[in-house]
Amino acid sequence: MNSTPPPSTQFCALCGTKVEHRIPLEDSRVRAVCPACGHIHYDNPKMVVGTLPVYQGKILLCQRAIEPGAGKWTLPAGFMECGESMMQGAWRETFEEACAQVRLIEPVYHMVDIPHIAQTHLFFRAELDTPEFGAGDETLQARLFAPDEIPWEDLVFRSSHSALRSWIADLERGVFPTRHVTLKPLVD
Repeated sequence: MNSTPPPSTQFCALCGTKVEHRIPLEDSRVRAVCPACGHIHYDNPKMVVGTLPVYQGKILLCQRAIEPGAGKWTLPAGFMECGESMMQGAWRETFEEACAQVRLIEPVYHMVDIPHIAQTHLFFRAELDTPEFGAGDETLQARLFAPDEIPWEDLVFRSSHSALRSWIADLERGVFPTRHVTLKPLVD
């Protein structure tokens, strides 16, 4: 059974005609198809990349200045840009949101699939060589938290929550395996 939501595209990107939502020939999913020019629009998941930046056993979190979740805390992360690798995107997002330069020390540490919103979040473990960071344009403040100081009730994204829980468990064991989690909707 296919529980994929219908495509979000409403108008053709090539000619501007209102699209039809149907299964094209030789396909198995509903797509946005332009009745005028025949172009098929594929709604594919968005990649969110970020880091778990650590300095002397403390994790760097950002308090968001924008929605969703303005005023809440999260790991530095954001949408990957065309033309960059996942690692480049994670480094860039950390620099943009926390004004921090990090060394990425894991290829991918924590991967979170969120199919109901068509996103995949990838987090890299990272280290700050110095405690130099600040608030980027989308951040009210950036701050280091010891594991027992993390503001769990004020975290905005479930993917950050999941990655932080894994990091704490792995920190206690001293082993950091790559993890993969699939989040389901909070309410069906």
